[in-house]
Amino acid sequence: MYSSVCAFRSSARTPPPSRDRLALGHGEPMARKEPLLSALKGAVLRLREAGGPCTDTSPHLVSLCQLLESILRKGLRQPAWGFRRRDYWHWLEQLPAGTSGRPEPLSVSIRRAAGCERARTAQGRGRCWLRWALRGKALAAAVAQLAQSPPLLQFYDPGSSILGREDLREPFLSLLLLLTEIDFSLELQNCSFLDESWLLPVCSIYETVPCQALGMMLRYVDGRVFVTEVLPESQAEADEVVLAGDILDEINGCCLRSASPGQAGAVLQRLKGEPLALRLLRWRWHDGSVFEPLLPYLEALKEKEPQFQLQHSPRHSPRGEGQPRQLQGGRLLYKLRFLGQTSVGTYGGKEVLEGAIPAVLERNLAPREVLFDVREAEVLVQEKASSKLLCRHPYPSISCVGRCTWSPRIFALCVLSSPESPDRSTFHCLVFASSSEQECEEIVGRMAAGFKHTEWLV
Repeated sequence: MYSSVCAFRSSARTPPPSRDRLALGHGEPMARKEPLLSALKGAVLRLREAGGPCTDTSPHLVSLCQLLESILRKGLRQPAWGFRRRDYWHWLEQLPAGTSGRPEPLSVSIRRAAGCERARTAQGRGRCWLRWALRGKALAAAVAQLAQSPPLLQFYDPGSSILGREDLREPFLSLLLLLTEIDFSLELQNCSFLDESWLLPVCSIYETVPCQALGMMLRYVDGRVFVTEVLPESQAEADEVVLAGDILDEINGCCLRSASPGQAGAVLQRLKGEPLALRLLRWRWHDGSVFEPLLPYLEALKEKEPQFQLQHSPRHSPRGEGQPRQLQGGRLLYKLRFLGQTSVGTYGGKEVLEGAIPAVLERNLAPREVLFDVREAEVLVQEKASSKLLCRHPYPSISCVGRCTWSPRIFALCVLSSPESPDRSTFHCLVFASSSEQECEEIVGRMAAGFKHTEWLV
C-alpha cells in the first residue's frame, strides 16, 4: 500500500520516511517547516496511545478533524470572479472514479458524501467525506490521486499550501498512513450538523407501533423539525422517549433535514397504520448541557413560541423511592430482579398468576439483576451486569400481565413458550420484583398500553 501511495515522487533517490521514525519523532523536524503537520503528528500519536477504536465520543476526534480540515484548506486558491468560495470538497468531487471494477473506499466515500441529504453546503459535504474517509482509510488515496492530477493541483498555491508542495505533501501522506492503523468506529448517519459544526448531537432511534397519532407538537425552524410539546396521555408520552426540544431528523428513512412546513406531518399521515422508526437528535449533549450548535435555533424557536421550554425528563418518570433507571440508547430502562419462571400449561389467562407467583417464590431461587425495557411493540429483558439479552417477547406472545395483590412490588407476565407455533404451545409465567410499588404499577400500565396498540397483530 505504501509504494502505491507514494508512486508520484519525482525522485526515487530519497527513500520514503519510515513510519517508525515518524512515530518516534526522529524524522525531519516538521515543526520548523509547517506547524500544522507538527500538530497533526501529535494528534495521531495521542490517538495511537489511547488504543482501541476511535468513536464519536473520543476526546481527540474533533481536534483531529479540525487539523485535517485546516491542512486541506491551507493555500486553496479562490477564483477571481464568481460568488462561490472554493473549498476542498470542490476538488474531491472531481477525482476520477476507480477503474478496478469493484467499489473502492475512496470512490465510495466521495459518492456517499455527494449524496448526503443532510449536508447542504460544500463544508458539510467535505466534513461528511472526511468522516467516511477516516472509517474507510481513504485519506491517503485521495491525496495521492490529487498529486497525480495536475489540473486539480492548481486548486492550491504552491507557495502557501501543504498539498501543493511535494516536500510537505509527503510527510503529510506518511501521517495519513499512520491513521490507517487506527480503527475509526463512527456513526456516519449522524451528520445533520456538519454544515455548522464538527460537534455532533446525541442521536437516538425511536421505534413505535402503528397508532392514530403520536401526540407531538412540531415547529419548523430553518428546515429543522423541532418537537415543542409531548401531549399528555399520548403514545409518545407513554413511550417516554421523545422530549420537547429534540429534533425529528428522519421518519422511516425519509430525511427531514431541509423539511418544509408540514412535511413531517404529511409523512406521518402517509405512514399511518405502519410501524415507525424515527431518528431523533437530542437537545441534551453527552455532558448533560444543551448541544451548543442548537442554541441559535432554540433562540429562534423561543421567539416563535415564547412559552416553549426544554423538557428534561419524561412526564411519567418515577419519583420518590426506588433507584434511578439506567439510560441506554436514549431509552430509560427499569432495574428489576428476575425471581424465576414456571410452566402454567396450555392456558395463559390472568387467573393463573394467582398460583404461579407463589409457586416461583417458594423455590427461593437467587434473584438475577436485570434491565427491563418496555418497548413500543415488545418487551426486552437484559442481564444487568453484561447487557446480554435474556429474552424478547412481542406483545402478541404475552397473554397477560398483573401485579401481586399481597406484595405490590412483584408482578408477573405469561408468555408463549413457542410463539412461532402458538396452537401447540404452553405458557410460562415470569416473575419480577421492582424497587417500588409506583414503578411496578407504571410497568404494568405501560404494558397494558402496549397490548392496546398491538391488538391488530393478534
